[in-house]
Amino acid sequence: MAKNQNTILVVDDDPKTVRLVQLYLERDGHLVHTAESGTAALERARELEPDLVVLDLMLPGLDGIEVCRRLREESNALVVMLTARTTEQDKLAGLDGGADDYVVKPFSPRELAARVRAVLRRVPLEMMLRGPRMLRHGGVSIELERRRVAVNETEVHLTPVEFRLLALLMKDPNRVFTRAQLVERAFGYDYDGLERTIDVHILNLRRKIEVDATRPQYIKTVYGVGYTFTAEQPYRSR
Repeated sequence: MAKNQNTILVVDDDPKTVRLVQLYLERDGHLVHTAESGTAALERARELEPDLVVLDLMLPGLDGIEVCRRLREESNALVVMLTARTTEQDKLAGLDGGADDYVVKPFSPRELAARVRAVLRRVPLEMMLRGPRMLRHGGVSIELERRRVAVNETEVHLTPVEFRLLALLMKDPNRVFTRAQLVERAFGYDYDGLERTIDVHILNLRRKIEVDATRPQYIKTVYGVGYTFTAEQPYRSR
């Protein structure tokens, strides 16, 4: 077995795309399996327990978003979504379904392979969340060990990526993070191509925790720099 070999499941109904992606990922030393439909993808994921799934959005039967949501319920596999849709709402839908990153078709197989390498280098959540067990400011509270987030005492569902970002921002309130720092600190890698993904994750996060996502109270943009979580007197509990 290769030193850095990971098990990857590639899901796409286009045989040419599958073969191309498989070739490039195998060149990186990964063990690659394939599926051509959403139903087959879930069956293969249960059988293989892959480290990462490259998942096409448009699939026969179950679409990629539904497959991703079901994977999130029963698997810790990372997900890189392939999509021919380029609107902001489409990207939000994929990330809200639990995808860790997305690549827009048509894509460079080298770029996809680089994205996969980057996502696989993610720092374990347990290492990133060392410190206080609970953080709270205003109506937002986050229980790190239970991975629970509530807004005004009502629990909200966050994807794994959104949870990591919120935890990072709330642990260091009023600090301005650049997009590159968020990529590096929240995910443990440094890859410029993912910086634009951060904007989409932040937008989705605002939709879930802010009263008005267009006029955020908590996660604010520092133009030309990045983002900060504003807090006057953050509450921390050990």
